[in-house]
Amino acid sequence: MPFIDTSELKTIERLPGWKGRYFDSCNMTFGHYVFDAGSKIHEHSHPNEEVWNVIEGQLEVTIGSDSRVAGPGCVAVVPPNTLHSVRAISNGRAIVVDHPLRADMAGRG
Repeated sequence: MPFIDTSELKTIERLPGWKGRYFDSCNMTFGHYVFDAGSKIHEHSHPNEEVWNVIEGQLEVTIGSDSRVAGPGCVAVVPPNTLHSVRAISNGRAIVVDHPLRADMAGRG
């Protein structure tokens, strides 16, 4: 499937205030998120590398003990097996990519 119209994908609210549309390529999982101010993703880790690309709004991203405010155009790279969390400072949008594939994402659960 070389072309995907993400507007046609099912929207899933995996956590309160985090609405995402998910799909996989051969090696990566993509999440196109719309987030609400004040919503949070709890501290967690997973074996996948994860890249956050903020499109609109602001997120406070914590990777290990390093916290930064990420706005449009900012990218946060989370190494595998590293504790991380995210807090939405404002409403906005972000694209999150995991490598390798995440079976627990991509609209499967």
